[in-house]
Order: sequence, then structure tokens, then C-alpha cells
Amino acid sequence: MSSVLQPATEDQDPPAARTYRPVSTHLAIAPPVSVVIPAMNEAENLPYVFKTLPDWVHEVVLVDGNSTDDTVGVARELWPGVKVVGQRGKGKGDALRSGFEACTGDIIVMVDADGSADGNEIVSYVSALVSGADFAKGSRFANGGGTDDMTFIRMLGNRVLCAVVNRKFGARYTDLCYGYNTFWRHCLDRIDLDCTGFEVETLMNIRVVKAGFKVQEIPSHEYLRIHGTSNLRAVRDGLRVLRVILGERSNRRALRRRPRPSPLLGAVRGKVS
Repeated sequence: MSSVLQPATEDQDPPAARTYRPVSTHLAIAPPVSVVIPAMNEAENLPYVFKTLPDWVHEVVLVDGNSTDDTVGVARELWPGVKVVGQRGKGKGDALRSGFEACTGDIIVMVDADGSADGNEIVSYVSALVSGADFAKGSRFANGGGTDDMTFIRMLGNRVLCAVVNRKFGARYTDLCYGYNTFWRHCLDRIDLDCTGFEVETLMNIRVVKAGFKVQEIPSHEYLRIHGTSNLRAVRDGLRVLRVILGERSNRRALRRRPRPSPLLGAVRGKVS
């Protein structure tokens, strides 16, 4: 058994019980998990976001994009130990970079602050990582996933852009522009996130493939934003995503020649000693 995994049973007390966090009735983990939530004027939505977060996460990092409402105050009331980080620049990509830098966990989870993501799904993402994946990517179009918040134009654009990425980079994605992802912190050493907007998710999805990381898609359901309006603009941000795709050089030949790491090695790389 990998040192990352420890079954949680009623009749067994693991020697290092204090270092393991129960995730479900069948799994406990040693690696600490950080949840990053970029937010700007999301005070009304945060109660819905925080109530679904599992209590076994190591820390919650809220990146405040200079909110003019009580986003920070509400977050601190809902999760007293929340780590609040002030965003230096603008855009979702910039906010996520600030949040990643503040994380101390070995596993990082990206969650939107609009109430569209279900924190109860985090267990599926984390389970994929401790089972050997480097990057667990949420998908609304994988079997078991779904979305309540996508227009026909956005869905069509997402599928076209996803097909381009799959063809150009040898990926097998069913979803491209979705912000619910989880990964080992060590992945950040090899994927430079040098963009500031909503295209950051596409850039991450491309660069984890180019880096040769093992990616596993996780079926996820996207709900409607509860309050407020999104800053996403389909045409504007779709063009930014397309520029990112066209600007990235394909290395499919190099990936085909590269030996695949074993799942056990992938899990051990992210363990906490």
C-alpha cells in the first residue's frame, strides 16, 4: 500500500492517525489539501460555497479581487481560519496565481465563488490524485457530469476549442473551459501560468499535457450562479482562449517518445513524509 493511502475502518487505528484526514468511510489521506477561491463581490454567494466544502480540508485561501461588498467579512465569519489574500492585479488568472502562491497544502483545489460548484465533489478529485493522477480535471461533459449554466453558443465554442486542443496537443478532453480542477502542488513547477484572464484554465489544461502529467477527468455538475452576474464574455474570452491555443507549440512527438510514469510514482511524488 502506498504511504499516501490509508483505509479508514472502525476496527483499525493507524499508527500515525493524527497525520491522516478522513475523507470518506473508505479513505483517509496524509497530504494536506488547500482550496483556492478567487472572489470579487461574492458576499451573497459565499454561504452556498462554504457550506459544501468538506471539513477535512487543510486550508481555504480566498483571493479577494478588491471587492466593494463584504466578501472578506463573510468569508471570515463562515470559515474563521480562512486565509485572505489581496489580489495584486486583475483577472482570474492573476487571482489564481496569487492564491497558489499562498497555499501550503500539497494538493490544490480550484473552486469558483459564484456557487456553481459543489464542494462535495472534492473527494472525487482528491481520490484521483492519491490514486496516481497528477491533475484531476473537472468535466461537465464526461459521463455523469452536467451543466445548468451554459448557453448554446458557449457550449458550441467550448466543444470546438476542445477539439482543437485535442488534435493539436494529443489530449482526450471532453471539456476545456471549466474552472473546477485539482492538482499536486509540484505541477506548478512545470506549468508557467503567464496569463491573467479566464483563459487560464485552458492554458493549464494544455500545459499539463505538454508536461507529460497524468490527467484524469472527473465528472462534475455546474449549477447556475446564485447571485450577481458573471464577468465572463463569451466572444471576448473565447477569442482569448483561441489565442492561447494557437500560441502554444505542440510537442506531440516528444510526448509519444516519453515513457509514462507509473501511477505509484505519481502518488509518491506528492506524499507528505
